[in-house]
Amino acid sequence: MKRLAVYMFYDSAGVVADYVIHKLKKLREHVETIVVVANGQLTADGKARLATVADTVHVRENYGFDVWAYRDGLVNVVGWEKLTRYDELLLLNYTFYAPIFPFKEMFDRMSTHDVDFWGITGFRGPVPNGLTGEGILPFHIQSHFIAVRRRLFCSRQFRNYWEEMPPITSYIDSILKHEVRFTEHFEDMGYRYSVYADPMRYQDVHPALNAIDQLLDDRVPILKRRPFFHDPLYLDQQCVDLDRVIELVKKKSDFDTSLVWKDMTRVAKPRDLYTNATLLQVMPDEPPATPLPERRIAVLAHAYFPALLGELMSYAANIPQPFDVYVTTSDEKKKAEVEAWFAKNPGRYTLKEARVVTNRGRDVAAHLIGLRDVVLTGGYDYLCRLHSKVSPQDPFAMARHFKEHLFENLLAGPGYVARLLSHFEANPTVGMIMPPVIHQGYPTLGHAWFTNRPGAVQWAKKLGIDVPFDDDTPLAAYGSMYWYRPAALKKLFAYPFTWDDFPQEPDYGDGRLPHILERLIAYTAFSSGFTVHCALTTKNAAKSYVKLEYKLQRMIGDQNRLKHAAPLPLPQLKEFVRSRMQAQPHGLSWVTKSYRAIRAGYHFAKKLRAP
Repeated sequence: MKRLAVYMFYDSAGVVADYVIHKLKKLREHVETIVVVANGQLTADGKARLATVADTVHVRENYGFDVWAYRDGLVNVVGWEKLTRYDELLLLNYTFYAPIFPFKEMFDRMSTHDVDFWGITGFRGPVPNGLTGEGILPFHIQSHFIAVRRRLFCSRQFRNYWEEMPPITSYIDSILKHEVRFTEHFEDMGYRYSVYADPMRYQDVHPALNAIDQLLDDRVPILKRRPFFHDPLYLDQQCVDLDRVIELVKKKSDFDTSLVWKDMTRVAKPRDLYTNATLLQVMPDEPPATPLPERRIAVLAHAYFPALLGELMSYAANIPQPFDVYVTTSDEKKKAEVEAWFAKNPGRYTLKEARVVTNRGRDVAAHLIGLRDVVLTGGYDYLCRLHSKVSPQDPFAMARHFKEHLFENLLAGPGYVARLLSHFEANPTVGMIMPPVIHQGYPTLGHAWFTNRPGAVQWAKKLGIDVPFDDDTPLAAYGSMYWYRPAALKKLFAYPFTWDDFPQEPDYGDGRLPHILERLIAYTAFSSGFTVHCALTTKNAAKSYVKLEYKLQRMIGDQNRLKHAAPLPLPQLKEFVRSRMQAQPHGLSWVTKSYRAIRAGYHFAKKLRAP
């Protein structure tokens, strides 16, 4: 069968990801002609790469969404006369990865269907129509892939459909005026259609998003991109398990999943991707079944308090292979203490060097400037960043918890560290592993940017970090301890930071460069094409889960009580706020927002109940 493909492409930066090239190369095996219609700009490299897999690359203004890109490709690039030379027309776009399974399986099966058009997936809409709030959203083939055969695309009706296409000015327009309309419009004219993965088989109106693992069981050759960056609350409500999906792809297919991660690290909000794809590893202190290969490993430690070096190294000693140690500290006396400690405490480690650096910028600057050469030219496979953590501004138990949260989840025991390093080995796209966000005792959940976001935006531009920012709580190395591959943070260490970039003591609070960079470290890895995972011991996972579960149920319980309760007198509102301040003494911002929302709700309810 002689096929023509019109492939619609869009990227806000004009970058053509590897998954696009891979998909079009595989499609070429079954398609004679490929026309790429790109909405908006293309980088010079992107256009050159597309030219290697397409016959025509047409760049147009970014208007009309995919609908007018298809229209432009058909009307102005291919032309109706040339179209008649083909047996089948494919209209497809950039919104999915493929082929998870060979395209040949799909084309062979669909060639036996006596139809005029067909698609890969369909949507069976709810009642009422979720887009308009009324009526029925009719069943339709989804527009990311529609195949049309000669009887239809050579007809006057097909030509009129595209030439009379109304303006498309919104995403909703593109759905209502094309995606939803196409199937019903041509079916009503007597044309027959079929769907490769009919929603009726999956007990779900939207299997491409909600029943992905079942589609993989049926060897459907596409995997939608949207679930990886979609609202995590939606995936939670639908119980979409992307972790299972990725494992199924690895097990059942030869598709390279690194294409997914390389794409998503650039376009998804890091915390959304982290949540949707479960980029959290809960690991026991037991070595993996497969022995860990010998690697070059170094611990990069900042010991402003040399007296705490023994504690730090007691954790580092759990690294199950010989490793090097580099230590920075703030004066010659402390350097001598560091060297003396290592002389008295030999182990599976070698102190390569102790360096004196200014304390300007504290442990962050000591890492980025004082150990820049080790990271960029040291030739290490994996680096572990640690420091002698003291939090004198916090109560003892709180400070101890934060320190244990960092050290234990990075270096709990030899078996645990072996598993962590094996996770790097098994996943070359993982560039950094860190403890998850600290939340016990600290008001991080929901607003951990604090006052650092404006500065982070500015510094991200300077550093060339171009990934989307998380809305509320950035995926970040809170406490500045983590494992990483040097390549993942090369962009950060290659920047010519100077000591003058960092604040003088004691001007070290939120909004200053050390706290800004703390929130940009993981973003640097994402911007370099690496994913960032978090790690938890089984003990800490249990502790964290029960606290999070209680906070969530308490929050929802409070909402329900306020929703159904009679208007609260002001003294009771004040008591509610006071109790929350006692529960979260550092959460003043959360309390203030809560109080304002409750007060507004109280006055609104009072008006509603007024006679």
